[in-house]
Amino acid sequence: MKRLISFVAIFLAFLLIFSTVSCGQQNSSSTTNTTLNSTSTISGTTNSTISNLTSGNPWAWGNNGDSELGNGTTTNSDVPVQVSKLTGVIAIAAGETHCVALKSDGTVWGWGANDSGQLGNGTKTVTDDSTPIQASGLSGVVAIAAGDEFSMALKSNGTVWGWGARIGGQLGSIPPDYWETPVQVSGLSGITAIAADSNFSLALKSDGTVWALGDNTYGELGNGTTNDSGTPVEVSGLTGVSAISAGDDYCLAFKSDGTVWAWGSNSTNQLGNETANYIDTPVQVSGLSGVTAISAGDGQSLVLESDGTVWDWGMDMFGELGNGTVTSIISSPVQATGLSGVVAIAAGNNQNFALKSDGTVWAWGLNDDGQLGNGTTTDSATPVQVSGLTGCVSIAAGVEFSLAIEK
Repeated sequence: MKRLISFVAIFLAFLLIFSTVSCGQQNSSSTTNTTLNSTSTISGTTNSTISNLTSGNPWAWGNNGDSELGNGTTTNSDVPVQVSKLTGVIAIAAGETHCVALKSDGTVWGWGANDSGQLGNGTKTVTDDSTPIQASGLSGVVAIAAGDEFSMALKSNGTVWGWGARIGGQLGSIPPDYWETPVQVSGLSGITAIAADSNFSLALKSDGTVWALGDNTYGELGNGTTNDSGTPVEVSGLTGVSAISAGDDYCLAFKSDGTVWAWGSNSTNQLGNETANYIDTPVQVSGLSGVTAISAGDGQSLVLESDGTVWDWGMDMFGELGNGTVTSIISSPVQATGLSGVVAIAAGNNQNFALKSDGTVWAWGLNDDGQLGNGTTTDSATPVQVSGLTGCVSIAAGVEFSLAIEK
């Protein structure tokens, strides 16, 4: 199974209406001073809220083989290290082996692998960039997302821009296969949120509809087919959507009526049912109520409920569901043990994260490269605290590494 996550990014208009937590967060996400939310959990933000986002310094931990930690080295770390030369960050996104950050001035910065031009600085190099570099020609950005080997940005005018690999058509149908600098994705306007993963991308329009493009092997585009598309297609039957999240070959959507919907690969029952290996149109996830945030991972799905508890389902081979057990697959939502006061969530490859209202970060699941950040490389089937982080306002989860913004 491919290993990556993004996050994707946040849809703050919804959170401003439905959240009363007094902090802010973002896998490609941003947040306001009054709300904490997850990166990949909810993608995007609105023009009216970007100036209110809490800024801070990014920290990273876990695998650093492609300089994902951005600290000028390629040495793994099982505790958080500060990303070099980067301040004033309001959103972070984690791709497969690269990272993207949005600064309060609307510019975008990246570090890590750049073999497909996913850092957007006009180069495509085998040598990784171990410290952040600026993506060329971008301004007025309000949200970001990162996929397998590509990156995306949402501008304040509702247009979407992308760079990096275009192999699946996730950046549009126009050649070449790789874009080393940002280009506008055709056919998308009036966008309020974005999400990306694997080789496909999602966009949420202001009218509450969801649009998708790119690889569709497992029905990731949600239009009732398995045909790839280099032009945006509407996800079937979805209206009134408030948030989107892209996982490894599958998607989650959260509607304004509080329901959660899923489509794409179902190899580990990450869609919340046992009916098929993949489902090419959205199906409702049962057994959920009071949901305020969503996050799609590699083979596991997370939701945050209004009482500050976290529920998840899908793959549990390394304790990804956080309920104290290690089983292969759980198809119905179970509660992550011992978590309360949670205000943001992020699902990674086989590891998951929760941000609490006190600014601490908690993690569970696979930890072979120190991606749980607790000073060990031991897996955990229950949440453990990430070492040394306080006052955090955003979290994101990558393949074998993790990110946070500390104010």
